[in-house]
Amino acid sequence: MQYREFGKTGLKVSALGFGAMRLPVLDNNQVDEERAIKMIRHAIDEGVNYIDTAYPYHQGESERIVGNALLDGYREKTYLATKCPVWKLEKEEDFELILEEQLEKLQTDHIDFYLLHALSRDRFEDTVKKFDLVKKMEKAREQGKIKYLGFSFHDSYDVFQDILDYYDGWDFCQIQYNYVDLTHQAGEKGLKEAASKGLAVVVMEPLLGGKLATPAAHVKELFKEDKSCVEYALDFIWDQPEVSLLLSGMSDETQLEENLLYGDRSHIHMVTKEEKEIYKKAKEVYDSMALVGCTGCRYCLPCPFGLPIPDIFTLYNMTAAHKEEEAVEGYRNISINAESCMACHRCEEECPQMIKISQVMPEVANVFSHLKA
Repeated sequence: MQYREFGKTGLKVSALGFGAMRLPVLDNNQVDEERAIKMIRHAIDEGVNYIDTAYPYHQGESERIVGNALLDGYREKTYLATKCPVWKLEKEEDFELILEEQLEKLQTDHIDFYLLHALSRDRFEDTVKKFDLVKKMEKAREQGKIKYLGFSFHDSYDVFQDILDYYDGWDFCQIQYNYVDLTHQAGEKGLKEAASKGLAVVVMEPLLGGKLATPAAHVKELFKEDKSCVEYALDFIWDQPEVSLLLSGMSDETQLEENLLYGDRSHIHMVTKEEKEIYKKAKEVYDSMALVGCTGCRYCLPCPFGLPIPDIFTLYNMTAAHKEEEAVEGYRNISINAESCMACHRCEEECPQMIKISQVMPEVANVFSHLKA
């Protein structure tokens, strides 16, 4: 495993971090805890020293499972990151109550990297500022409950800049970034700006919710066969000196083994000029066929009316990727489809990509009604 400087902290972290948002699941969609624990421990045994979880992952089970995985001496071998669910804070004391709950679930007396989760303009103005959460984080640090202060981000670049400038004590930030999302949200500009201020930058969604792992044929054919599409996507990120580490949500042992191998090969400035041109072309093709920027994070679920929103969007995007027959067949097998959307907007409040789901669903329904006809 290769290691990198973590901003101005003086710490060194593994190039690959283990993201605990997409752990292996059983047929009932519950986490296969035994497999998940074995995978996390194997990653640590192979040199991964950064484990990332959050309060809502896997319906609140991720932190508990990570806590169990880090027993038997594994906590001492790794840095632990988790996040404050800003949207759940209704009064000032909620910050401390939730932090105590997280420490208990994680079975630890401190969290190395603590983030304000999924900040947007509204959450920044209405909660972070209102409850002075930075001071609460500083107090928790003084008490030894957290060590380094950061935030994860989902909004436009101008909001990102405002959050950076709001507090000069940020140690790190976490942003969505890949060869498609160069100008989306914080983007490349945000990556470089944060790094210039001495912040470590953790990259999430390096595979855009898995889309860059299995791209459409006319995207895949752009890449040479010497590396997998996954390795190409990860190398794009590792190539950049501003990146401290990338998080991968690994759902099975094969993904883990492959990513460990890719992490071992990784280094700054590893991408050739020819490969950079390939990334540009792949982005152009992808941009022309991506109808909805859904990453499959599933924050929007459960839908009150039973819609499997990420699955519907996956099938919708397939219609623009020359997979219409496959998309129609998949859509036909969904028992509650886009037409059942009641535009309650609950999902939109949770969507980190800020997709106007209630506006898109009628478009989806219309497209599939014509395709079936």
